[in-house]
Amino acid sequence: MNSVSAVFLCGVLALAATVAEAQNPMRIRGTISSVDGDLLMVKTREGRDVKIELDPKVTFAYPKALKTADLKPGAALGLVAVPGPDGKLVARGMQVFPADRGLPNEGHRPFDFEPNSSMINAVVSGAVELGKGREVTLTYKGGSQIVVVPENTPVVMYVEGDRTLLKPGEYVYIQAGMNNDGKIITSRVQVSKDGVRPPQ
Repeated sequence: MNSVSAVFLCGVLALAATVAEAQNPMRIRGTISSVDGDLLMVKTREGRDVKIELDPKVTFAYPKALKTADLKPGAALGLVAVPGPDGKLVARGMQVFPADRGLPNEGHRPFDFEPNSSMINAVVSGAVELGKGREVTLTYKGGSQIVVVPENTPVVMYVEGDRTLLKPGEYVYIQAGMNNDGKIITSRVQVSKDGVRPPQ
């Protein structure tokens, strides 16, 4: 391979990597710094300042606090978990999906909440009371998991809201992508309210 071909190949590979990265959704967690029309400035939990454009069809939601006692058989939920000292999965936070919504993205997959964390979207098929909390069995297509849910684990259900939720100091969880101009854009913002934060 001559030098020209090598340079061309490197350029193609770099472009492909950039396109792939742009197509992968990104998750942004942090505190709102400012709101200016359709521009949202967020200080991420990693300390970066990120500018996010709001899609014209953007929707908003805030978390309403529930209790671990609400995790009854038949409930559909999304749960963030990490391995505990004994190897059992331990819940870090979860959202209960409304009964009329069904179960989105069913399954068990790696997640970026913290090292070794995973996301489980499943239905509660069993629950056992523990000394402080409970142990739930989650069932999804192709498998099941038993997860320990400490009593202080954040449990929420999202309530649809509007743009007035966006205030400096509120905490957000945003899944975003890149538009054709290379700017970060989102069509969904989940934002804290009354001290209750998105648990993802």
